Amino acid sequence: MEKFRKEILKFLERHGNVDLEELGVLLGVSGAEVANEVATLEKEGIICGYHTVINWDSAGVDKVNALIEVRVTPQRNEGFDKIARRISNYREVSSVYLISGAFDLLITIEGKTLLEVSRFVSERLSPLEDIVSTSTHFILKKYKDFGTCMEVPNKDERMLVTP
Repeated sequence: MEKFRKEILKFLERHGNVDLEELGVLLGVSGAEVANEVATLEKEGIICGYHTVINWDSAGVDKVNALIEVRVTPQRNEGFDKIARRISNYREVSSVYLISGAFDLLITIEGKTLLEVSRFVSERLSPLEDIVSTSTHFILKKYKDFGTCMEVPNKDERMLVTP
């Protein structure tokens, strides 16, 4: 991949809301060139979406997030893809990853309450025929999400003492 594309992708990954004219200045090209390249990257499926990281705790919104490890029976000629696509279609599912280790898939889900998330796992996810077992881990606090620190550091209120 040419250097120009890599630079755009690296920057957008960390700063998705950047003004394309400003990015052009940083890269030494016009904003139109950056916009054209971004449009091409979107069309090619290289840029798949844009996200804002929100600290829901600070916003006063109750949400429950969980990581679900799933052991799956892979299907002939499909491997894990068929069940992963099926799981991805649930509204509650934020992400699905094929992983190494004791489990096959790692799923992140979001709900309003612990009970809602538990019911999703027990009533909708676990009964799927290709799923052998699940292990649920509730996220109690986020310190860093998508590369963004979630806490605002406390200002040190001590007075500076000089000799």
